[in-house]
Amino acid sequence: MAIVAIFEMPGMTQAQYEQSADKVTGGRGPAKSLADWPVPGLISHTSAPTPNGWFVADVWESEEAFQKFGEIIIPILREIGVADVTPKIYPVFNVVTR
Repeated sequence: MAIVAIFEMPGMTQAQYEQSADKVTGGRGPAKSLADWPVPGLISHTSAPTPNGWFVADVWESEEAFQKFGEIIIPILREIGVADVTPKIYPVFNVVTR
């Protein structure tokens, strides 16, 4: 079952997002396609600045696929100074893409 993972990161800057994205892609900068992700299973990725930090919403094919990515991204976020990140996970009811 597909899930959506919501990251709300108060205090995170665009520079920190770009730094984390660069680490996720192995030094190739922010991802340009789903193939850039280090684990399979990502359906969509959206990121945006908020008035007090940064927001990310990822849709994954399964919670298991997301957990594999979580093992990568959570240590990266801690390394760049974004502490106490706990994504909210919800089952997906509907996904519409191009």
